[in-house]
Amino acid sequence: MEVMTEAAETKKEEADGKKVVHTYPLVRHCDMVEEMKTEAMELCVTACEKHAANNENAARMIKEAMDRKFGPSWHVVVGEGYGFEISYECRHLLYMFFGGNMAICTWKCS
Repeated sequence: MEVMTEAAETKKEEADGKKVVHTYPLVRHCDMVEEMKTEAMELCVTACEKHAANNENAARMIKEAMDRKFGPSWHVVVGEGYGFEISYECRHLLYMFFGGNMAICTWKCS
């Protein structure tokens, strides 16, 4: 029996024309300190799993938890197929994907 590595499996699926869906969090950009980044990612994953059918509730849950933990003025966008241009406090931005095409953007501005 052959054992395939994850990279080989992905290449095989792409060659077969199947869509690859990543179930782990994929960070596209982050300038947070490592501790804040880890907590924010865990919070985003938990909120998106808990409110899989309602992006607004997931965003509200993330925003309220970030406000409590790291101070007020956090903003969160959860959804698919959106673009953005924002101003934010340095070292307070996380842009990630979860569950394939669900994007989460979290930032703080005063």
